[in-house]
Amino acid sequence: MTILITGATRGIGAGLAQHYRDEGHEVIGTGRSVTSDLQLDVTRPASHREMAEALGNRAIDLLVCNAGVYLDKGHDLETGFGVDLWAQTFATNVTGVFLTIQTLLPHLRRAKQAKIAIIGSQMGSSTRAPGGSYIYRASKSAVLNLGRNLASDLQGEGIAVGVYHPGWVRTDMGGEAAEISTDEAVTGLAARFAALDLESTGCFETWDGRAHPF
Repeated sequence: MTILITGATRGIGAGLAQHYRDEGHEVIGTGRSVTSDLQLDVTRPASHREMAEALGNRAIDLLVCNAGVYLDKGHDLETGFGVDLWAQTFATNVTGVFLTIQTLLPHLRRAKQAKIAIIGSQMGSSTRAPGGSYIYRASKSAVLNLGRNLASDLQGEGIAVGVYHPGWVRTDMGGEAAEISTDEAVTGLAARFAALDLESTGCFETWDGRAHPF
């Protein structure tokens, strides 16, 4: 199986890349750094075109859209949440996901039963609104909607799409006080991706297999 993972240079993305390599799969990890398998800035259309050219005619069996940012963490309502942060966050967390999928559609179509896994967050659910983190929450809500609609459009082509809450993970983004380790998140997410099919397409699930309300 050939797996492409965006944002694979650290955290959950790096963990997933190593997990699949250990299982013997071909893994293409992307990142903005030249140290990644394939350099990709998800906010730049030109970078997506360069990625597609580098991949040539290869088929992608599983695309994991993991690249994301959380730039408004700890901001206060009176002085925080600058306009530039809205633009940067949506460019990465929403538009970046869409551009990645759009660019790689020809490669996904070459696979027999391709899957797209989008790393979302329960912070984007309409059932969780404790306040704060407005930009990040809005972006994850938008990408949840994006995933649901992509699932509808791609189901007829045999491509399944799922959105997943990875848990509160001890990474640079999640912080040391988070609830689970990267290994726990990776093991759970990999199991969710394996279970994804055309019957469950459009799902929003947690890393440990629970259906999450939208």
